[in-house]
This record gives sequence, C-alpha cells and structure tokens, in this order.
Amino acid sequence: MKAYVFPGQGAQFTGMGKDLYEANPASKTLFDRADEILGFKLSQVMFEGTADEQKQTNVTQPAIFLHSVAIALTSDVFHPDMVAGHSLGEFSALVANKALSFEDGLRLVSKRAAAMQSACELKPSTMAAILGLEDKVVEDICASIEGEIVVAANYNCPGQLVISGSAKGIDLACEKLRAAGAKHAMHLQVGGAFHSPLMEPAREELAAAIEATTFSKPICPVYQNATAAPAIEIAEIKKNLIAQLTAPVRWNQSVQNMIKDGAASFIECGPKKVLQGLVKKINPSVEARSL
Repeated sequence: MKAYVFPGQGAQFTGMGKDLYEANPASKTLFDRADEILGFKLSQVMFEGTADEQKQTNVTQPAIFLHSVAIALTSDVFHPDMVAGHSLGEFSALVANKALSFEDGLRLVSKRAAAMQSACELKPSTMAAILGLEDKVVEDICASIEGEIVVAANYNCPGQLVISGSAKGIDLACEKLRAAGAKHAMHLQVGGAFHSPLMEPAREELAAAIEATTFSKPICPVYQNATAAPAIEIAEIKKNLIAQLTAPVRWNQSVQNMIKDGAASFIECGPKKVLQGLVKKINPSVEARSL
C-alpha cells in the first residue's frame, strides 16, 4: 500500500515550484489561482523572494501548501491508499485526498498563518529540538517546569522531539534536558510556540473558519496529527483539524500506525526530503521517496 505524505513549515527554498509552473499547464493554473485568491503574487515570492521574505508565516505556509498540492493534483501516478501531513502538511493531505477543495484549503491555510502570527505576538514564545532522549524523559522534564508553559510539540521520530512553550520555559527546560543527557537541545528559528496551549487564540479563530468550510468524504483515510489514527468521517476530520494547533504532532506514531495498517511505501509530495528522512529513522525497512 502507498502512503503519501506532505511536509510542513521549514522546507521552503528560493525557486520552489518554478519547474512545476514552467513545465506543467495544470500546475501553472493552480499557481495563478493562488495568487488571485491571496491577493498578492505568492508565486513571485516563491520563485524570486529572499530567504527572509520566504520565512514570513503568511508566505511560508501557503507556499509549501501550494507546492505540495500542485505535485499531487497534477501527477498521473498519484493514487493514495492513505495520506498524512506534518502540521501544515495536514491541509495539503486533505486537499490531495479530496476532503477539501484547493481553493478552500488555501483559504484555511492563509487564515491559519495569520491566526498563528497574531497568537505569536501575544507572548514571547519559541520551540526547541531535543535529540537523544526517550519521549517520557522529555515529557517529564517539560511537566516539571513550574509557572511556565512547556510541552512536547512534535514527536518526529525515535530520539527526536521538539518542545514548545514560553521563551523562559524553553530556556529552563533545555538546561534540564542537557543535564539529563540530551545530545542536543537547540532553539529553533520560529516565531512562536506552535502546537502548544499558547496557540489557543489561533485555534479558536481557525475553528470558526473550519466549521464554516465545506468538507467532502475523502477518497482514502488521513492519519491526523492530533490522534495519529486514520480518519475518514468528515466530523472526525474537522474535530482533529481544529485540535491540531494546540495538540502535538504525533508524526512518529502516525507513521508507525500507517505501517501497521499496510503502508510499504511512503511518497513525499513537497519541497526537500524532510519526511523521507524521518520515515527511514522510524522504520528503515520501508521505501521512502519523492513523487
């Protein structure tokens, strides 16, 4: 069985999608439609923008979504048995499996980016990558930080967990995690505490937009971040998508569950090869490649 996976924020690069735009008329239509919906030339920033321009949340999220979805929707060989996306990538996955239209998916991603940016500005907050410790150790140390919000945010693969929370809380946690034997406890260059309770204002704003959007019965299950379990019913998909902003990304668990349910091949749709690397660390015996 084939599992198609879609990356999240951080995989962007200058020139992203230009080859698709120039070589494929169907992709060009999607890029032009995105520019029209967003009201600015996203395609131009993707093709020619500086790294700083591309790091802006209102650019990064729609750009990665557009690139990933264009690869999937314009491919003759895209026939998924299951899909999943890492954080932002879950929206790409839901367009690819026909739960959302391209236009509605893009509007939700744009709204998500704006809501997250607003939530980031309310309190100094950040994230940090922790390598070389068991999940339980990281979770316990996060829970031990008093008076600050610090939580496990991204379960990427065995021995690689990202934590999220207040700036002070992350500093304190990193100190304790290094003392506990972490090989690496490094702050990430992100604007805020994604997938933590500090995203609650963004979750509320996005929830209203998701509830107002029409979803369709997907062509295959989506393994969602909040539960790591397959969902095919619209009500369940929407509920898990709303929970996603404040819940951890259970990527390690999602991949393991997809393998348990028959996935032998993981095909990444999007820029770079981040998810292929994680899949191989989770289970070296499965195939992982780009579409």
